[in-house]
This record gives sequence, structure tokens and C-alpha cells, in this order.
Amino acid sequence: MAHKKGQGSSRNGRDSNPQYRGVKLYGGQACRAGNIIIRQRGTQVHPGKNVGVGRDWTIFALVDGTVSFETYGRGLKRVSVIPAQV
Repeated sequence: MAHKKGQGSSRNGRDSNPQYRGVKLYGGQACRAGNIIIRQRGTQVHPGKNVGVGRDWTIFALVDGTVSFETYGRGLKRVSVIPAQV
């Protein structure tokens, strides 16, 4: 009889949760202040007007309005929020 447990089961059992990255709100969609627009690693998409950037590069809306994507410079992408008319 073995005196020690088999190494397979005692060393397994760790796995990280998925991070659910990607675009959450697309161009033309309405958003509320605080809504997450993009979850990303680094700045694949840069922040424009009325959006903020979280510590983990998450881009979120600062005002209620409509999401707008644009390309500028050397093919760089930028996302802004066009404020809703009150």
C-alpha cells in the first residue's frame, strides 16, 4: 500500500476565473453614466470625450448619452460618449 497520496489529485484544483473582456456597448447604443463600454488589456481602444479609464484599462461612460467609435491618427481607435439632450 502507498504511504503517500498520489500526486495527481493533491496538486490540481487551481484555475482562474475568466475575465470577460471585449466590447460591451457598440457604436450608436445608449449608455448611462458608469456603464462599462470596453473591458481590455492596455489601450487597444483609446478614451475620447466623456469616458473614463479604470485601473485595469476598462473604459466607462462618465455621462448619459450615445456611444461613438472613431478611427484617428495611424489607424488608432477612440471611443467617446455623445451626451444626451435634456
